[in-house]
Amino acid sequence: MVFVLTVDQRGSRSTSDLVPELLNSLNRRPRRSGLLRKFERTAGDEVQGVLSEGRTTIDVIVELLRADSWYIGLGIGEVAEPLPRSTRAGSGAAFVLAREAVNRAKSSPHHVNVVGTDSRRAEQVETVLWLMASVLRRRSERGWAVADLLAEGLTRREIGVKLGISQSAVTQRAQAAGFAEEQRGRVLAADLLDAGAAA
Repeated sequence: MVFVLTVDQRGSRSTSDLVPELLNSLNRRPRRSGLLRKFERTAGDEVQGVLSEGRTTIDVIVELLRADSWYIGLGIGEVAEPLPRSTRAGSGAAFVLAREAVNRAKSSPHHVNVVGTDSRRAEQVETVLWLMASVLRRRSERGWAVADLLAEGLTRREIGVKLGISQSAVTQRAQAAGFAEEQRGRVLAADLLDAGAAA
């Protein structure tokens, strides 16, 4: 069981091509753990990648949600093995399901959908992602600044010094940014993916 992400640029007819920048970000070195096949442009303004780890898959989805420029489809299922060297040449249920998911994302309120061979688990993962998306959409630039530093492992005191604000202000910004909720959502979604892949 693997995870195929198919991602299509929103509003591509009226904006510049964001695919090269996205590919550079998603495939950056050092290589992401759990990335079975790197992300590649498949057609037009669409990219696709194959992953094996829940945490890495959720990290990529959060990065895409943050950019707020993409329709995100996650397919969960089997793939034809051995996997070809090129993502574009891959086949199997996960690829078909990812295509269905990205098409659904185009009419989804949060632009992210999940389709899997286990429809119940896919719906659970999708629910968590929708809740996370609603939190991330409300996050301000100041909130992101604090959240990014917390994610790097800095203490609230260190963040306060770095940003020139008090520790209590750091705490307030972290709460307003929904940092704790995001972190719990990441863990839950990743655990659901990994449990499904191991079943």
